[in-house]
Amino acid sequence: MINSIKKTGRCLITHEAPVTCGYGAELTAKIQEKAFDYLEAPVKRVCGYDTPFPLVFEPMYIPDNRKIFDGIKETVGY
Repeated sequence: MINSIKKTGRCLITHEAPVTCGYGAELTAKIQEKAFDYLEAPVKRVCGYDTPFPLVFEPMYIPDNRKIFDGIKETVGY
């Protein structure tokens, strides 16, 4: 992971859990500790929303290709 950040200067983390207190938050903290000097843009997290949701709305909650692509464009354009 750190080698990829050294090459690109960027990092995008995605998972299905909420943004706050999710696994991505821990990864982001570890990346800030180990690879801060190599980052050219903030670490971007594309995750679920910070709200409870009914299972019927799961397709709108979980990050999809469009949300991830938007996160990539935001990170590259920083």
